[in-house]
Amino acid sequence: MNAIISASELASELTGERPPVLLDVRWRLSLATSAGAPAFDGRAEYAAGHVPGAVYVDLDTELAGHADPGDGRHPLPEVSVFGAAMRAAGVSADRDVVVYDGGQGWAAARAWWLLRWTGHPSVRVLDGGLDAWDGPLETKAPAPQPGSFEPAPGATGLLDADAAAALARSGLLLDARAAERYRGDVEPIDRVGGHIPGAVSAPTTENVGDDGRFRPAAELAERFKSLGANGDPGQVGVYCGSGVSAAHEILALAVAGIDAQLYVGSWSQWSADEARPVATGPDPQ
Repeated sequence: MNAIISASELASELTGERPPVLLDVRWRLSLATSAGAPAFDGRAEYAAGHVPGAVYVDLDTELAGHADPGDGRHPLPEVSVFGAAMRAAGVSADRDVVVYDGGQGWAAARAWWLLRWTGHPSVRVLDGGLDAWDGPLETKAPAPQPGSFEPAPGATGLLDADAAAALARSGLLLDARAAERYRGDVEPIDRVGGHIPGAVSAPTTENVGDDGRFRPAAELAERFKSLGANGDPGQVGVYCGSGVSAAHEILALAVAGIDAQLYVGSWSQWSADEARPVATGPDPQ
C-alpha cells in the first residue's frame, strides 16, 4: 500500500463499492501576533467546504495530548481518546483510510503516522491536500457508522529525548524545521533556538514541489541518501518543533522507501529542559 494517493485516484475509489474512510485534519501552526490575529479555525474551514463524506478530526485535542513543557506542545494523545475519535469517524481496521488537510500536509501526516503506529494496516495521505482536489465539496457533516478500530501502539517507531540524542550519534537524526530555526538564527516559539547536537538539517518543505505535492520517490530517495540515510533499519529518526511537521518528513521518507522513527516531543520538549545541550549554526555538532 502506497503512503500517498492522488486526487484522481481518490475520486475513483470514492465511487467504489467500499470507499475509504475520509478524515479532514485541517490545522495550521498559529503564532500570536501583536495585531491579535485570530487563531486558525480548522473546524470552520471544514464547515465551509470539505470532500464529500469526510469527517473532521481535531489535531490539538484528538491527535495530541495536553501541551506540557515536559512533554512538548503536541505529545501523544491518550490511546483511549485517539481510539474513540477514530471510531467516531468510522475507522475500522478492515477499511482503508485516506487523510487530507488544507494542503500543507503536516496535519494529515500526523494522523497518518498515528494510525500506522497504532496498527492500522491501510492509511494514505491525499497528495497535495484539499488544494489538489478538483471535485465537488459539501458543507454538511456526515454521520458515519461507528468504526471498530482499537489502537495498539507499536513498540518501535517512537523516540524519546534520550533515544533521539543517541541516534544523532549512532545513526541519522533529521531536523525537519526551517533551516533558520535549526541554526538558531530565529526561534519564534520555543525557549531557545538551535538544534539537537548531531542532528542534520532537512527542512520538510523541501520534500514537496511548488504545487504542494511530494517530489518523485527516486528524487526523495536521492535527497535522503545525500543527507546520510543508508537504508539500515532503525537508523533514521526525525524531529521538528512539536512532532507535526516531522511526521510529514517521515511520510516523505516512506514515499522514498525508508523507514524512520519519530521523536514526538521534538524541539519543544528538548529545549524546555535546560540540562539538554543545544547546538547552533549550520554544523550538526
